[in-house]
Amino acid sequence: MSNRPSAGRARLALALAVLLGGGALTALPARAATAADGLAVQYRTSASGATADQTEPWFKVRNTGSSTAQLSQVKIRYYFKADSPTASYRFACSWAVRGCAAVTGTFGTLSNPTATADRYLEIGFTAAAGTLAPGADTGDLQLRFYRSDWQTLRQSDDYSFNGAQTSYASWDRVTARLAGATVWGTAPEGNDPTDPTDPTDPTDPPGGGQTLFDDFDYGSHSDPALAAHGWSVRANSGGPGVPGATWDPAKVTFVSSGGNSVMNLETSTAGTGASTTQTEVLTKSTKFRNGTYAARVRFSDAPKSGPDGDHLVQTFFTINDLKAPMADDYAEYDFEYLPNGGWGEPSNILYTTSWETYDPDPWQAVNQHSEQRSSYAGWHDLVVTIDDSAITYYVDGQVFGTHDARYLPERPMSINFNQWLIDLNGQTSTTPRAYDQQVDYVLHVKDQVLTPAEAAAKVAGYRAAGTGFVDEVPAS
Repeated sequence: MSNRPSAGRARLALALAVLLGGGALTALPARAATAADGLAVQYRTSASGATADQTEPWFKVRNTGSSTAQLSQVKIRYYFKADSPTASYRFACSWAVRGCAAVTGTFGTLSNPTATADRYLEIGFTAAAGTLAPGADTGDLQLRFYRSDWQTLRQSDDYSFNGAQTSYASWDRVTARLAGATVWGTAPEGNDPTDPTDPTDPTDPPGGGQTLFDDFDYGSHSDPALAAHGWSVRANSGGPGVPGATWDPAKVTFVSSGGNSVMNLETSTAGTGASTTQTEVLTKSTKFRNGTYAARVRFSDAPKSGPDGDHLVQTFFTINDLKAPMADDYAEYDFEYLPNGGWGEPSNILYTTSWETYDPDPWQAVNQHSEQRSSYAGWHDLVVTIDDSAITYYVDGQVFGTHDARYLPERPMSINFNQWLIDLNGQTSTTPRAYDQQVDYVLHVKDQVLTPAEAAAKVAGYRAAGTGFVDEVPAS
């Protein structure tokens, strides 16, 4: 991150969510299935309006047979009416107990259109999804699809949609096949789901979904697992920050807060460059680009010891390297909190900034920012989403700012947290003082735009499963 006057940041956050439970499945198959081969499907919607930005069918699939089922042999179809003959759609998996990387979604066209269905979304599983034992279910499949042009879609006229079903219950207006045989549900009239699929866009990818999640449960900055999980604790000299300051790995510690292990970044000074220590933790890989980024971060307005007033910067950001001044393939997306002002600001301010490029000397910058002049002391859920049309920042579940497509990344980036001092002008005392910034978790979901609530539910799912770390994101 460059040492420069930053243009503002936007408020983003995760609404805390609990995992949704479901009642027992009651099989209502349209045709008989053998005892050895049976499935039952529960459905609910998390977007219940007649119209929506995206349709959100969530499923649980249970094996009602007497033998283990291979999920790679399971296909579920959700039937809907296209908004126009030329409308195209995109599939996304927000969260799945078996992992979104193991869930696929393709669209097909019905050979016998009806008044409520002329298309379908077919959900499948890769071999990585594993098996389903008799009586077991898949757990949540939190799925969604949307128009490729992001226009509002109408779902009230869709065959498989039920806006009143906001809790899991059996639903026979979706069909399920196991090894090619239909074992659940009723298709729209004249559209047996054993007919060959007719994908409208067979080259569509399954929608990304590979995830990085870290709960930051480590013993110390030198814990071998920290490096093994792809993190680097900075020790090398250089900016940003006060000239002469050092980056001290030993000041990155892991402590308990609210029952969770959190990462603590301490920055301290006694009023001189030589006495100033700063902290930074970043991914060693630059492999993150479009998708959703989320972190729960605790900002501090006051030092934990010593006099207050330093021009401090507390951050969560993504970045790649500036190959040359004003290079157009540079990218950076920042949350930066200044508890005591700085860069010409007299008091606390939160910035979000999307960077196209800059020149450090003489200073020039091309960026877009949002800002809020207020105290943000305490824990906050920060989310930034990047797709092919915009960058959107959230703080505590609310949109803080949306930035234009011209600032989209051309190259992958790293994920970073740091805390540093802009200068020593805010507090000139030589009395030692120290500030803390804490991080509860970090989440990235590749190529999928999640709402803050969806991101929070994904984090809650990992924690409920006892998963402290996962990295499915492929190298760029």
